[in-house]
Amino acid sequence: MKLSNIAQLRLRCQHLASAPLNEPVDVVRWLTAVQAQDYYGAKWALGLRLPNVVEADLDAAYNTGAILRTHVLRPTWHFVAPEDIRWLLQLTGPRVHAKNGTAYRQTELDEKTRHRCYEVLAKALQNGRYLTRHELGEALQQAGIKNAESGRRLTYIVMSAELDGILCNGPRRGNQFTYALLEEWVSPATERTHDEALAELTRRFFLSHGPATEYDFANWSGLTLADGRTGLDIVQKKLEQAEIDGQTYWFSPEIPTEVKRPSRAYILSVFDEYFIGYKDRRAIMNEETEARLGNLGNALTYILVLDGQVVGTCRRSLQKNRATVEATLYPSLSPNEQDALVAASQQFGAFLEKDVAFINKK
Repeated sequence: MKLSNIAQLRLRCQHLASAPLNEPVDVVRWLTAVQAQDYYGAKWALGLRLPNVVEADLDAAYNTGAILRTHVLRPTWHFVAPEDIRWLLQLTGPRVHAKNGTAYRQTELDEKTRHRCYEVLAKALQNGRYLTRHELGEALQQAGIKNAESGRRLTYIVMSAELDGILCNGPRRGNQFTYALLEEWVSPATERTHDEALAELTRRFFLSHGPATEYDFANWSGLTLADGRTGLDIVQKKLEQAEIDGQTYWFSPEIPTEVKRPSRAYILSVFDEYFIGYKDRRAIMNEETEARLGNLGNALTYILVLDGQVVGTCRRSLQKNRATVEATLYPSLSPNEQDALVAASQQFGAFLEKDVAFINKK
């Protein structure tokens, strides 16, 4: 295996360039955790890996609890499957709490105070009530929790409650997100030991994201490098490995090492697992491209990928019945390659149920 093989193998592992999965939860379960602070971009990430779905199908899956959204792994939201949420929180929640330590101290949220907040939140949400963040803040304020009606303190109270399995997302109310009691919204699941959970997370990551390194796993999971190595010690017999440029890459034994591929393009959220799931992105872009993306900072929302390589960025704008994809391309592309990008924008438009115009900025 060479570094140049990795991009195509990852496309196949992630079901971008292989047979689509059947249901939204199948995608989430396969990838284990799908970064989802950008709810709209995360829905598109699932849609790309499913056959003939539209955005409303993903909203329906979310609103019925077929997929969940909560803080897990790193300190951000992820989509997870209902049967996975508890063992993922058990495994990664302590690490996120540790990363939040400074914020807890700055907002005067010691463990005793946070647990008092949990009692208030659980009472407010019991019996199937779904409340917005603002409404949770009001409940806390009415219970005498100071400075909890809004702002940073409320943010960390709610995140802490998510990490400790008190609450998770509920159905959306219009365009507003709500929260539900986890024990009411999600059926009980079999408990796992720490080593069982670590082994499962490690195995799933390398099957769905491989070829990848132990550094990629640690970066993606939020766990330590030592945790990653322990997980690999447990599951390595279920994986293949290859040495490239002094690094060991682990991957599924069922993925072929040589892939014949037609030219295909993708519009991906910058939080898509194909991009965000790796510490080292040399396999999908060169140093110049990486620098250009880095210079965009928070303005970077979507990337353009052609034959596995990042070839530019784009912005989308939505009108009532129409969408515009405005692209900035880095290399000079052939007419066929540009046609592939137009086809990708049409797929995006079909998902949004809008006519779409692809504009190549010169």
